[in-house]
Amino acid sequence: MTKKNLLLIALGVILLVIGFICLATGPAENPVSLTIAPLILCLAYLVIIPLGILWKGKKEDKKDVQ
Repeated sequence: MTKKNLLLIALGVILLVIGFICLATGPAENPVSLTIAPLILCLAYLVIIPLGILWKGKKEDKKDVQ
C-alpha cells in the first residue's frame, strides 16, 4: 500500500465519521439527516474506501537512461 492508498482510506474514514454525525443530529425530519448524511455515507462506503483499497499507481519502468 502506498501513501496515496492510505490517504484515500483515511479520507473515507473521516467521511464516515462526518456522515454518522450528520445522521445523528436533529429530529428525524431534518433534511441533513435525511439527504446529506446518506449521500456522504454512500460516497464513503461505495467510492472512496474501495478506491483506496484498489488504487494502483503508475508503474515506473526500471530502465537505465544514459
